Amino acid sequence: MFVHVPAMRGKIGARTYYACLMPMSAIPNLFKFTDWAGFTPEDREQRVLNEKRVPELRDYINDNEDDYLFSSITASYKSQPTFDPVPNGAGLDGSLGILKLKLGDELIINDGQHRCAGIVEALKQNPAIGDHTISVLLFPWESKDRVQQMFSDLNRFVTKTSKSLDILYDKRDVISAATLASLEQVPVFKDLTDKDAISLKAKSAKLFTLAALYDANRELLKGREDDEILSNVKILTEYWKVVAQNMPDWVAVQAHHKEAGELRAEKIASHSTVLRALGGLGQELMKDDTWQERLTGLQNIDWSKKNKDWENVCIVANSVVSNRQARAATKAYVKGKLGMPLTDAEQRSMGRVANAATLEDL
Repeated sequence: MFVHVPAMRGKIGARTYYACLMPMSAIPNLFKFTDWAGFTPEDREQRVLNEKRVPELRDYINDNEDDYLFSSITASYKSQPTFDPVPNGAGLDGSLGILKLKLGDELIINDGQHRCAGIVEALKQNPAIGDHTISVLLFPWESKDRVQQMFSDLNRFVTKTSKSLDILYDKRDVISAATLASLEQVPVFKDLTDKDAISLKAKSAKLFTLAALYDANRELLKGREDDEILSNVKILTEYWKVVAQNMPDWVAVQAHHKEAGELRAEKIASHSTVLRALGGLGQELMKDDTWQERLTGLQNIDWSKKNKDWENVCIVANSVVSNRQARAATKAYVKGKLGMPLTDAEQRSMGRVANAATLEDL
């Protein structure tokens, strides 16, 4: 018994391959899912499946049933399929036709095992997507060494996009949408935020990255994630405008009275740890009608890296750290400077940073 799929026959290097369209429902039956965890690295044909990624892919499909997108899966066949060219196939010299795959002969996944696993789980919850199609590139299986080389070649030149660029282009994430809209309304962020890089180069004229601002806004909007985007935009805009008014260093760079690189080298005022701490602070502070007056206290904080107060708060061994403990300690320090009461946990947090940083280095 055979499975028939529309395909094109092509050649890359010295090998013939097939580009075909398969229904999603074929994935569980045609593709071989190997538990590589039981193999030595030398004997594996690719990486071990990361089970934590599968629910994310499943939910991505089912939450965006009309609007999801996947790149092609690459797999190898052991039993030679039959290719029947379409007569006079649009002048394509016999490259367009029907590929016949023998049912029961599983395809070995070279690239896309997480996509396949996500599709399988999505089908369990929503069988209707079984009629959707995904493109698959099929190559002949030759040897273990060959499929290992294929995996290496397919992944060697893949570069993950920066978090900032992901945020900029993601139209589904409500925090991203609110962040981008509010950024345009807060002049210091509009002028001084890098929307591409995940970290700023020494000579960058910017103070913030979009990724850092996004993380800060996630803290600020905790509990409001399901609110209307316009409502969250209003909150973000209002809060950060007041913060900016009370951060003289930000204003100095925006007015070209100080170089961005100079500020970043000397002070922590624009560091992601501080930005995220300020976001978390705002989530608490805006519950009080006097929050704008409270924020004037930011002007009295010494943000210099030479300020000994920052040691074991967010600076360890002369380096600014950005782990969870550092953010909590920075937030607690700023709260204290603004005259806000600290919880017992916040008072303890400022002594934990050095130990946490040491553990992260191990």
